Amino acid sequence: MEWHFTGRDTRDIGLLRDEVVAYLRRHGEPDADYDGARLVVSELLSNVWRHTGRAGWLHAFWRDDHATLIVRDVGPGFDWIPSEAAATVVGGRGMIVVDALSSDMAISRRDVGTQVTVTLPITRAAAVSIDPPVRRLGSLPALEEATPAVGFGREAFLRALVVQLASTTDLQLGPDVSERLVAQVGIDVGSQMEAEYRASTANDGPLDAAQLGECFVRLKAAIGGDFHVTYIDDDHVSLVNHVCPFGTDVQRAPGLCRMTSSVFGGIAARATNRETVVSLDERIAVGDPQCRVTVTFGDAVRSATWGHHYQPPL
Repeated sequence: MEWHFTGRDTRDIGLLRDEVVAYLRRHGEPDADYDGARLVVSELLSNVWRHTGRAGWLHAFWRDDHATLIVRDVGPGFDWIPSEAAATVVGGRGMIVVDALSSDMAISRRDVGTQVTVTLPITRAAAVSIDPPVRRLGSLPALEEATPAVGFGREAFLRALVVQLASTTDLQLGPDVSERLVAQVGIDVGSQMEAEYRASTANDGPLDAAQLGECFVRLKAAIGGDFHVTYIDDDHVSLVNHVCPFGTDVQRAPGLCRMTSSVFGGIAARATNRETVVSLDERIAVGDPQCRVTVTFGDAVRSATWGHHYQPPL
């Protein structure tokens, strides 16, 4: 589950904290330390509000049946002293509390901002339901996109339609359902994009890594992306992107990143007839300055430690 917040109002921090803890209660064991989790979330979100005053993202997920939180911001970054000496540092006491109430705390600087990862002492309950968030951001398209003569243009409307559909599905049916729907749409649309590439290059056979990279760049450029290949070998294609076709609106629905994964993964699995893994290593949708995607296929898949898996057609 991912949440985007602006940190403009302290009341927003309290509402988001309560929503995160409610999510953990719905999915965790009933006797877990939710008061401790509440304090951890509050401290992490307060740090974003106090020290950055900018956008942030909180990602809650289950790793080895324990709740894990990742909080990202786009502030100036900070270093923390993980020792008793931190108690004498002004502003460091909150992180001491977080460290004491959680485990495996890791703080890392990003190109822009900081990422804090903690594991909470909350075990996932055996019976799991899909629970949507209860808050939602203002609807799109933004009023400033309208022109006096014609109102909202087609591009603004279609972009808003996609983002609002994704965020509403997240709200009504849950993030798992939303991600599955986005993945299916990506597979379907990707097959047509692959067909267009094959028609334009008169290629009916398997695609090698270089051709896959060319195909990915071509299809993303056509919809306003700025992907280019940074590394390529027989089993990998790595790409970066600096312009999301959804603009900053994608931050309202980070699950739309699964579209890129399923488009690239579906094409690679079909075109190589080999199992494929796509890892979204950086994402503009969660505040990274760029998107960084690695597509791995064939024997190298066995060494891929994380990512979305795609199988070749039967």
